Amino acid sequence: MRSTRDNLKFMDDLAKVAGGAVQSLGTMREHVKAIVSSFLSEIDLVTREEFERVEALAQKARERQIELEKRLISLEKKITGGKAALKPKGKKK
Repeated sequence: MRSTRDNLKFMDDLAKVAGGAVQSLGTMREHVKAIVSSFLSEIDLVTREEFERVEALAQKARERQIELEKRLISLEKKITGGKAALKPKGKKK
């Protein structure tokens, strides 16, 4: 049977081990965070705002392209007497 003194020593040792583990986890967390930050800074990423801006520009360009295709078809019909060489593609989703 263990004495009170043995139990206190065991509890003290257990607290030291737990404290060391928590400290190690904190250090490891900071190390992993530094590695991930370094990796992310090396790859070429864009922000969500930049992506959305470019996406909106691409959508406007696509809409303009469709509009111009329709105009071209209309002009071709006028020139060729009702037959267009192009067929409108329309929007894809």
